[in-house]
Amino acid sequence: MESNRKKPGQEKVFELSCPYCGAHLWVDSELQVTIQSEKGAKKKASFDELLLKEKKKTEELGQKFESTLELRKKKLEKAKAEFEKALSQLDEFEEGGEETSDSDKGQE
Repeated sequence: MESNRKKPGQEKVFELSCPYCGAHLWVDSELQVTIQSEKGAKKKASFDELLLKEKKKTEELGQKFESTLELRKKKLEKAKAEFEKALSQLDEFEEGGEETSDSDKGQE
């Protein structure tokens, strides 16, 4: 049978700290629930670091825009080529149809 007495040195609530983000959690070992949580302190960036980060974002945005523009141009060229191909096939079909119509008229 289990006793309700605590062993010496055994605490009911203990604190955990995340080594990555610095968050703190207080957990009740008996209830096995989180009692309290606290976000870790964020590292404050210097002004120079923020400027570099914004400059990098701007450059990446410019590159994305250029690649999107290039992709759009390629799609347009491909669509034009497909249209020209379909148009030439239609012309060939119509020319072939006219020749058979002329030969049918000559036989009558």
